[in-house]
Amino acid sequence: MATNAPSLESILHTLQQYLSHGDSSQSQPQLQKAKLALLHHNALIPSPQTPVSTLATARSILEAGALLSIRSRDPEAFVRYHSQLQPFYDFPGLQQTPSPTRSKITGLYLLLLLSQGDYAGFHTLLESLVVAEGADGASSIEEDQYIKYPIELERNLMEGSYDQVWRKTNGRDVPGEEFALFSDILINTIRLEIASCATRSYPSLPIASAKNLLFLDSEGAVTNFAREQGWSLEEGRIYFPGLGDAKKAEEGDQKEVVSHVIEYARELEMIV
Repeated sequence: MATNAPSLESILHTLQQYLSHGDSSQSQPQLQKAKLALLHHNALIPSPQTPVSTLATARSILEAGALLSIRSRDPEAFVRYHSQLQPFYDFPGLQQTPSPTRSKITGLYLLLLLSQGDYAGFHTLLESLVVAEGADGASSIEEDQYIKYPIELERNLMEGSYDQVWRKTNGRDVPGEEFALFSDILINTIRLEIASCATRSYPSLPIASAKNLLFLDSEGAVTNFAREQGWSLEEGRIYFPGLGDAKKAEEGDQKEVVSHVIEYARELEMIV
């Protein structure tokens, strides 16, 4: 172990300060130092040769890195930290000192899988948690606020209760600020799914109706979203490609027929 390596305790203290102050923008250099320090202390991967106290501190450092990655809106980095943490969570020497942050990290990972539409991965992880808890595993994990949150969201999604998902991601049910990032991603995924269904079901929609349907905050947000999707807007309505274009063409044909009828009627009046 290098004598000039910073202590893991001092690194952990600095990272925890970043978390408590909500400042993740300056954490990246410290996280790089943390990884080097873990290597110096032979604590990047748990080993029987490394003191348990050192491994416990290393685990806390990786957990802080995972949470800071989310606050920095870097899901890829969070996934890497989640993978690095699994050997620590499974290491026999650390079973006597369980992590108080583990369920939060796990809940966030479940929410990430949900936001990516990875339902197979979601249920595989959930089943492993139930098995690990033993006979009362199912009820036990649902008592944990961090695990319960993504479980309830998944149920609402399967039922098509998108309004319930919207309420849960925008109310007091959100168990922590780190969950907000994946909640935003999840809502955007749902919004795109609803938009896809709408384009297949309706030729057009009033902007006011689309606002409620797509869970957007204002008609201006609807307009921006419509333009991003390549939809056309006219006289307070959104016209969808395909059905929308066909409907507009049909309306154009109807107007032309009416115009011809009116002109014909005028000619008849002149003859009479």
